[in-house]
Amino acid sequence: MAPTDLQAKKAHAASKRRSNYAASLRLEGFAASLEDAEKPLPSKEDVLKAYMKPTR
Repeated sequence: MAPTDLQAKKAHAASKRRSNYAASLRLEGFAASLEDAEKPLPSKEDVLKAYMKPTR
């Protein structure tokens, strides 16, 4: 098996995973597109800053 075959299989699996995720979100009632899966996620620190209450 050539390395390009393995890379093609990995790319195909990643593509299907993204499309299945978007389809799953649509079935659950969320407005989602394939572009949503491409957006980078925020870092853990950014999420914590956004949701932590400021201390007095």
